[in-house]
Formats: sequence, structure tokens, C-alpha cells
Amino acid sequence: MSLAAYQDAGEILRVLHGMRTVAIVGLSPNELRASNFVGFYLRRHGYRVVPVNPNAATVLGEASYPTLRDVPFPVDVVDVFRAPDAVPALAEEAVAVGAKALWLQFGVISDEGAELARAGGLAVVMDRCLKVEHAR
Repeated sequence: MSLAAYQDAGEILRVLHGMRTVAIVGLSPNELRASNFVGFYLRRHGYRVVPVNPNAATVLGEASYPTLRDVPFPVDVVDVFRAPDAVPALAEEAVAVGAKALWLQFGVISDEGAELARAGGLAVVMDRCLKVEHAR
């Protein structure tokens, strides 16, 4: 599929307005990293932010989980701040944990991961920033 197929305005709005728990894979405790700023922004706008980072115990005052499978409650959106080659495995994990959407940040482009997520019933947004789209 073309990249534009994963940037549908209607799909983006459905995710932004219909889903409130966001697991951010690769959420950094470093305040200078984009993932941290996005997580901070989302929390300020009423989203429940769930850090997924095996190298941090807490991020933004929330317990951090090593993997999506370790999160002990349902998540709606899996927001990915990882290299594109990590996406297929993350897409499979997102399907396995019952997420409703896979969101791939700017520059995170994986046709294989997007197809796996879509085949598993997830909405997919690719090469877009969740914060930027929310602010829009």
C-alpha cells in the first residue's frame, strides 16, 4: 500500500478522539527526546500514557514496562518511537495484546509492520506525529 493509505485524516481523527490509553514504545526519560515531549503533551491533554522501555523503571512518573506484553492492562494505541526494523515484531505484539491502533511516528516507515497490524484488525497511522496531529 502507499504511504498515503496510512495517513487518512478520518482514521487519524478516530484514533485521536476514540482512544485514550497510549503505550509509547521507546518513551525516553530524557526530556530532550521527542518521545518524552510527545508523552508529556499527551498526558497534559488527558491521555493515559504508558511507557514501554526496558531501560527505564519510570518515565514521566509512570511505571515503565519492558515490552507491550508486560503491560498489565489494555492499551488502545501503540505509538512507536523505534527503528523501522523493529516494527514488524511490535505490530505482532500489538495485535497479541489487543491494541486497537498502531501509530508509527515521523520517519518510522514499515510496510510489513503496517500490513501485519492491519491484518490483525488494528487501525494504522504511519509517518505522522501523534502530538502534531492532535494539535492540528
